[in-house]
Amino acid sequence: MIKHIPNFLTLCNLACGCVGVVAVFKGDLQTGSIMIWAGALFDFFDGFAARMLKKFSSIGKDLDSLADLITFCFLPGSMLFYLIQQNTSSSWLPYTGFLLALFGALRLAKFNNDTRQSENFHGLPVPASGIFVSVLPFISPYEFQGIFSNYVVLIGIAVFLSAMMVSDIKLMSLKFKNFSIKANQSRYLLIIVSILLIVFFKIVALPIIIIWYVVLSLTLNVKK
Repeated sequence: MIKHIPNFLTLCNLACGCVGVVAVFKGDLQTGSIMIWAGALFDFFDGFAARMLKKFSSIGKDLDSLADLITFCFLPGSMLFYLIQQNTSSSWLPYTGFLLALFGALRLAKFNNDTRQSENFHGLPVPASGIFVSVLPFISPYEFQGIFSNYVVLIGIAVFLSAMMVSDIKLMSLKFKNFSIKANQSRYLLIIVSILLIVFFKIVALPIIIIWYVVLSLTLNVKK
């Protein structure tokens, strides 16, 4: 039974994505966002469990990518489709939201076949992209002068995140092999600053945390 724990957690991630997509189809984007966050937790713990139990398999790796494609690519792409549709009369512009699904699939395929990404990521991980989008349903149209209700901005977010996912920018991995402070100094710094940002900015902190993650990774690249 123990060997099936990582795959079970991965399937929980996939279940969150499925529930979230149904919620978005019903117009409940906030539930969709919550499912992205829940899926991210399962995504973290399935990898953590696999490393702790030393239960790795090619099936588990492929299953993880399939689950991520739904929860962090198709689900947030559906959310962008809905938001763009609400803010433009165009019948085809909303489909640009699904760029996240297309480029997310490409990013996951590259990840599964790129031996460089065992220690670090090359390109923005799809969970980070999904979490970035998950904040949008919680931003009031009256906040930020309605900037996130502008379909051009929403399309820009889709294009930017898609480009970041398939870029060759080296970003640090969040995988903990142990809990040593010395070996995980940058990861702990990311976590501590992220917690502080959430305390002060609440949900709006999430996209800021993604930006902080990229900036911190680029800073580490320069130091190396």
